[in-house]
Amino acid sequence: MTPSEQSARALKICQLAPVIPVLVIEDAAHARPLAEALVAGGLPVLEVTLRTPAALQAIAQMAQVEGAVVGAGTVLSADQMEAAREAGAIFAVSPGATPALIDAARLHQMALLPGAQSCSEVMALLEQGYNVQKFFPAEAIGGAAALKSIGAPLPQVTFCPTGGITPALAREYLALPNVVCVGGSWVAPADLVAAGDWAAITALARDAAGLAR
Repeated sequence: MTPSEQSARALKICQLAPVIPVLVIEDAAHARPLAEALVAGGLPVLEVTLRTPAALQAIAQMAQVEGAVVGAGTVLSADQMEAAREAGAIFAVSPGATPALIDAARLHQMALLPGAQSCSEVMALLEQGYNVQKFFPAEAIGGAAALKSIGAPLPQVTFCPTGGITPALAREYLALPNVVCVGGSWVAPADLVAAGDWAAITALARDAAGLAR
């Protein structure tokens, strides 16, 4: 799969909902009911970050949930890309991009959402064929105003901003023509996950799914 094909697939995934939950899962036993709760609320695209020992097992559990489109986040190496693919992830998200990571995405036929935060980084990825990118860490590097400014000279690039985004801020990003969706952790707060309050998470997901693009 070429970078342009990866971006085309990533765009279709990003278009499924206005918010992609960014999930840090400590206990794999929570994975399946969490995925079911988020899908029931209208958020089918799930990004499981590879930040915990339970992440790969969580991906495997979530991939079995009907309607779930499961990917791996914080993918930093070719080995992680391969492991995520074997666990059942169909897309990968990275805070940046390296030649090794791009080669691994091509090898393992994974849709890749590579991260960028400056015009130079955006342009370098665009030259390789990536016209759908992650803007990270969004709030720390200028927020919606910065992304709007990048969109002026580079309107051909579409973004999924992630990092520090709240429900109120999400509306600002989604109003931009170069934003297809946002990534956010607020739909699955750690306290609700630990308590197993899946109904509350479904309610948060439903609210997020209703955000206008």
